[in-house]
Amino acid sequence: MTEEKFLVPTDEYLKSGIHIGTKFKTRYMEKFIYKTRPDGLSVLNLKKIDERINIAAKFLAQYAPEDILIVGKRESAWKPIKMFGKITGAKIFAGRYPPGTLTNPNLDKYIEVKILLIVDFGPDRNAVMDAIKIGIPIVAICDTNNQANNIDLAIPSNNKGKKSLGLFFWILAREYLRNKGILKKNEELKEKVEDFTEE
Repeated sequence: MTEEKFLVPTDEYLKSGIHIGTKFKTRYMEKFIYKTRPDGLSVLNLKKIDERINIAAKFLAQYAPEDILIVGKRESAWKPIKMFGKITGAKIFAGRYPPGTLTNPNLDKYIEVKILLIVDFGPDRNAVMDAIKIGIPIVAICDTNNQANNIDLAIPSNNKGKKSLGLFFWILAREYLRNKGILKKNEELKEKVEDFTEE
């Protein structure tokens, strides 16, 4: 019964490790944690992951793709965010984000956007600082060890694993396009999850 409500089958989520957190957990992320395994790893609540991806897709769908910026310094995020950008038309920044990209019009790489999505608060904090300065909403994928200060929408998820990030951005791309009316309600992407995942 509950299976129907999920964006992808539960076993697909489990296979990707999207729910596997870290040994460290912040107070903010406690509400998203389902349990702590005997080896000390925290496990995120799948239902909450699914709910938040859905909310994020609806939120992002209020913006034109060219007004969205996705930043991911972590190498495991490069392929998924590049695919997301290719399919949706969103702007992406894979690699080290230079401070001032959103705030300094004199920079060669200066870009204007209306919303920011980051893969991991730690490595992507420069982008967060810029977004705060210009006052745009910030959506962040948050693992159990992330702080969520200054984040408008936190999505609990394993933000380090290649498979989990691949699945995350594949679902987000599909749901974004469905919410935009570009894909029909039950229509699938031509691209497979594997196209979003680093080998």
